Amino acid sequence: LFFGCFTFIVVSYVQIFRAVLRIPSQQGQHKAFSMCLPHLAVVSLFLSTGACAYLKPPSISSPSLDLVLAVLYSVVPPAVNPLIYSMRNKELK
Repeated sequence: LFFGCFTFIVVSYVQIFRAVLRIPSQQGQHKAFSMCLPHLAVVSLFLSTGACAYLKPPSISSPSLDLVLAVLYSVVPPAVNPLIYSMRNKELK
């Protein structure tokens, strides 16, 4: 199930990047990439920390590592998401 969802996300982003690269103007491409890349960074952080938390071998389990992974997985992406998108808002700048 995880790999099916991951594959769907990767295929979706490939389609988005292909569509953006077909935009004729450089300014349009830059604007589209500046909207997509922060979201991709948050999704990558969420998926990578989730994968590390759930797929790491039990032999390297430690309470401090588990706590760091749990915070990175459950607290950081929701907290960073509004910050990243508010940077795009000219009224908040």
